[in-house]
Amino acid sequence: MRAPILALIVAYAVSILGLVLIPGTEVDGRPQHLSFFHAFYIMTYTATTTGFGELPAPFTDAQRLWVTISLYISVVAWLYAIGTLIALLRDPALQQLIGQSRFAAQVRRLNEPFYIVCGYGDTGSVVVRSMIERNLGAVVIDINQDRLNELMLENLPVHVPGLCADAGLPANLTLAGLNHPDCRGVLALCRDDLVNLKIAITCRLLSPGLTVICRAQSHDIEANMESFGTDAVINPFDTFAVHLALAVHSPDLHLIHEWLTGVPGMPLPERLNPPHGTWVVCGYGRFGKAVQRYLEFEGVPMVIVEKEPVKTRAPKNVIIGRGTEAVTLRAAQIEKAVGIVAGTDDDANNLSVIVTARELNPKLFLVARQNDSENDALFRSARLDLVMQRARAISRRILALITAPLLTDFLRLARHQKPAWAQDLIGDLRPILGGLTPDHWSVSVTEEQAPAVHAWLQNGNTLPLSLLMRDPRDRDQHLHAMALLLRRGKEEMLRPGEENEIQPGDKILFCGRPGVAAHQYRTLNEERVVRYLVSGETRPQGTLWRWFARHGG
Repeated sequence: MRAPILALIVAYAVSILGLVLIPGTEVDGRPQHLSFFHAFYIMTYTATTTGFGELPAPFTDAQRLWVTISLYISVVAWLYAIGTLIALLRDPALQQLIGQSRFAAQVRRLNEPFYIVCGYGDTGSVVVRSMIERNLGAVVIDINQDRLNELMLENLPVHVPGLCADAGLPANLTLAGLNHPDCRGVLALCRDDLVNLKIAITCRLLSPGLTVICRAQSHDIEANMESFGTDAVINPFDTFAVHLALAVHSPDLHLIHEWLTGVPGMPLPERLNPPHGTWVVCGYGRFGKAVQRYLEFEGVPMVIVEKEPVKTRAPKNVIIGRGTEAVTLRAAQIEKAVGIVAGTDDDANNLSVIVTARELNPKLFLVARQNDSENDALFRSARLDLVMQRARAISRRILALITAPLLTDFLRLARHQKPAWAQDLIGDLRPILGGLTPDHWSVSVTEEQAPAVHAWLQNGNTLPLSLLMRDPRDRDQHLHAMALLLRRGKEEMLRPGEENEIQPGDKILFCGRPGVAAHQYRTLNEERVVRYLVSGETRPQGTLWRWFARHGG
């Protein structure tokens, strides 16, 4: 803007100087000259084209000619200055600087716990939406402006600050609140594993106390992340493969997993019953390898179909082809198979595999990999038994880690239980849940998270676990909730009995109907509620009511 401003200054200076020097109308035989003030005043309204007037006396022809010339000069100068200003305001660098300043101000004003979400693709959008539903704040960084535009158009109940920048740069993570006192962690969900690796390293060096959860599709990158203490590394292919293997191993344990990791308040999923026998796996990339590894661990015989067996290092007995052709599936003996996994990186090919396989063997258990969320309608119409969606697989795991860390431990311990244990748990949960997917939450018996219960125990009193599952409005009513896991030091108890006495420092995982946690929150934080649940005594609150109680009303 230096040149336009100089042009305006020169145009005004020359015009004003000319008006001062040119003689005006004669008065008493002497020509009058305009003062600098009058000349500046005239040029102000003339050059801006807001008016015209010959003040303080009619102009001479010489003055009128000079004003005409000055008018053109000043208008050109103004057009030059305004055009330059508009171009400057539209400059991408300036808009980015303004956007960064606005973003930084929004982050500074955050006063609730939040997570930095790096990457707002299919996975990031699902995670952010689910976090907001659970009253967790989010700050988004994505290098693609189109994705941030989608964030702005999302009908979210609260504003989520977004920055268009490279999340792998430390300066951008710092701008997003890496050192903010309310930042609870960083979720690295970018499509590029190397960018996620940079994010993990940056967080470990600049804010080692934060929770860092990363997505990684390469086992080499995954091992690298785990080597320097990343809290959790989620491989979507391995996650789904474990999910499928669990369904084959124990449908009841799989059903428990589905209930506890689903969206609270939705109808309870039905039990899957994958058949035992030979499976056909089409596609031997990273996803196909993961499925083969975990199904093989369960003793499931498989036939691999792969178009490029040398490139993917497929087994020697591989059937060469895509699996979209009937001749290839017949070569894989699809008529004798009990299930098929269409696991290529192309949605059209996967759907084609499913359609062809169903025609050859209508009784197949159908599993397909969905790569693009825009194809949701197609995969729903395909009537599949199980769909692998990366966004769904990753988001469920992340939400379990950040909303109820004990849930991951519970599911790990549950996998080692016998089928009868899972059946009993399902039977006990059904009447509690009322047909709706449960909410889950963790409670730490500490002064910060459960001040009323902690103070009661510190005073030498005892509390059974059953007290936390009583309704604070009516102690005779049981909350629709269940304790799933109790951790006491290094000891872990699955489904602790309600007679167990709570101790300071205990960590307890609960599940129950949506909204039940809010009632339990009162018990954890209000001393009068604890006293009421223990003894049935309700003491009046407030100075006036206590005075009435002491003096007999």
